[in-house]
Amino acid sequence: MAEAASAAARAAARRARIVVAGAVQGVGFRPYVYRLAVGLGLAGCVRNAPAGVEIEAEGSEAAIAALLDGLRAAPAPARVERVECAWLAPLGARGFVVAASDEAPGTALPLPDLAPCAGCLAELRDPAARRFGYAFTSCSHCGPRYSLIAALPYDRARTAMAAFTLCAACTAEYADPASRRFRHEANACPACGPRLTFCDAQGRPLSDGEDALAMAAALLRGGGILALKGAGGFQLLTDARDGAAIARLRERKHRPHKPLAVIFADLAALGAVCRVSPAEQALLVSSAAPIVLLDRCSDALPTNLAPGNPRLGAMLPSTPLHVLLLERLGFPVVATSGNASGEPLCADNDEALAHLAGIADGFLLHDRAILHPLDDSVMQIASGRAQVLRLARGLTPLALAGGEPAVLALGGQLKSALAVGGGGRIVAGPHIGDLDTALALVRFDAVSVTLPALAGVAPQALVHDAHPDYASSVWAIRDPRPAIAVQHHHAHVAAVMAEHGLDGEVLGVAFDGAGLGGDGTLWGGEFLCGDGAQLRRVAWLRPFPLPGGERAAREPRRAALGLLYAAYGPGLGGVTLPFSAAEQRTLLQALERRVNAPLTSSVGRLFDAVAALLGLCEVASFEGQAAAAVQAAAEAAPAQTPYPLPLVQHGDGLVADWAPLLGAVLADRAAGVAVPEIAARFHAALAALVPAVAARVGAARVVLAGGCFQNRRLLDETRAALENGGLAVFWPQRLPPGDGGLAVGQAAVAQARLAAKVH
Repeated sequence: MAEAASAAARAAARRARIVVAGAVQGVGFRPYVYRLAVGLGLAGCVRNAPAGVEIEAEGSEAAIAALLDGLRAAPAPARVERVECAWLAPLGARGFVVAASDEAPGTALPLPDLAPCAGCLAELRDPAARRFGYAFTSCSHCGPRYSLIAALPYDRARTAMAAFTLCAACTAEYADPASRRFRHEANACPACGPRLTFCDAQGRPLSDGEDALAMAAALLRGGGILALKGAGGFQLLTDARDGAAIARLRERKHRPHKPLAVIFADLAALGAVCRVSPAEQALLVSSAAPIVLLDRCSDALPTNLAPGNPRLGAMLPSTPLHVLLLERLGFPVVATSGNASGEPLCADNDEALAHLAGIADGFLLHDRAILHPLDDSVMQIASGRAQVLRLARGLTPLALAGGEPAVLALGGQLKSALAVGGGGRIVAGPHIGDLDTALALVRFDAVSVTLPALAGVAPQALVHDAHPDYASSVWAIRDPRPAIAVQHHHAHVAAVMAEHGLDGEVLGVAFDGAGLGGDGTLWGGEFLCGDGAQLRRVAWLRPFPLPGGERAAREPRRAALGLLYAAYGPGLGGVTLPFSAAEQRTLLQALERRVNAPLTSSVGRLFDAVAALLGLCEVASFEGQAAAAVQAAAEAAPAQTPYPLPLVQHGDGLVADWAPLLGAVLADRAAGVAVPEIAARFHAALAALVPAVAARVGAARVVLAGGCFQNRRLLDETRAALENGGLAVFWPQRLPPGDGGLAVGQAAVAQARLAAKVH
């Protein structure tokens, strides 16, 4: 009777081939499918495949339907984007297995690196556990992914873990369907996995294993600077309570003012220093474990962590190594990128020993290779939403909807990041850094090969910024593939459109430092109407000259000089600026002769000029320093009425005339009005300008783009003004507002143009 029933069931069975696309390799998805299928009484197999994960399942139609429902509801960290099902002839299969991977090239995408899960943290702290105190503990739910993958499909032989042979105990876990390390390719333990080594400042090994961790902790307790090799690259650490140690780090790294991030052991320690909202807490404890910009609530830590800045970049431990170190120390540590000034992040032991010598007093190394260097991601909460400021560890690679054909977009000169488009998506790569050094270009070269390979795309064309002197543009022109130039601010707007899946007409508002405009001047206060393929300039900030050209970006006083000269002539309206008489005379002569004094419509440079006029920043040591100072001042004041910033018709476009605003700023300054109030009125003027332009051009949807919109005060007030007018507003959230998101916009524009044969 039982045999007859079984035969009848097999006769009624159906067989399905199911392909699951998304972030489904390296996330415990095959073990999840195995347990789900076995529980439903299905026969067949599951394997990693070119498009993601492929399943063949045979059984009742109801069981296969339940399997499909379970696949769509797969738990994190898996992210299922698409489930495709095709019916096949039943084979009478018995049993369900995890089959060998299909090694053909494909479009599956590796998952970002993940912070340790609760299960691994519990093992890390359990003296009875096999992985007690082991710095490389991970499982199917957490640990490194993108940083150690050489190629897909995701199997140990194609990762940095290929160098480590599993011991008997780890092999048993790998084969056990009940273990959360079932088919976990990065599985390891103290007996068979990576090991720590501590080296002195000269690179001489002094200890390994737990002793190495103890020596690293002792170095930090003594006020030393430690170079630590994390999952994605090196960090420079020092005691965040020790102002003198922080000063030494700043001096050695030639970083006098730029804010430094801090790692706290837990939320309780962090909450004693910063205010943490529920939304900010969710970011801190997420699997990405990013740096989150928070408002400080106490003076418990030295002010030279972030001079003149009321906010602090804070994070929780992102790897088991950081957990062990912070818990051993009992105090927070500064964590800044492990690189010499102007160079990319160090990721190789020998590279770090060479390039961080003279900065670090000791090195905590390990012997697992980093195949794709990753800096720490940076995020904030702005306008009630999470906003990425640096796309890196834990967040990249990031896939967005895109189109065809296959293109490689090269970004800009600063905050370089690449993107590859094709196969119906655009994949954003990790932050590289500024392309000002030979080492940065070496890293750029490497990513230009590895990102398309991991995305399963062979780019047919390159896309670059329209500025011919950017290193990325020069690189594109030298390459034999066709190259497409995309105007800087068009790419900024297109990036936000791609992120939000927008088609059709929008008003794009691009406020940033500067980018080469279509008329040969430096744009940066632009209003652009159109769709993804084509945008037309409909309004802009009144241009003013920048004496010294690029030097003005680091000297806000020069922007102030150019602004005053444009408004009042050589007398500068009687305003005194911090120049020597000889310096000012030389710069005024350059302005009069129009020598090395390019015109700009940049809102970023307008921020610089206001910062200098208010005495907030006259010479900057890092990009955005002056704008950040104006923002910080504004955030110390309540909402204010805007300064006048009228629109004037200029041919077919509108010009926002800053002259009345400048006059009002100078009058308030002379009258002794508080700097925060002036800064707040300046922000309000820019925010009010956007809906005014939208009304004049009849826009219904507004896209806010460019680095100025990482300023949460400006973003909040602009969004509110637009929404109060009934307009739909979109701004960067998953992509950085600045040049880190530029490549995605370039790819989107190029695909749209090529698809329409308009280029």
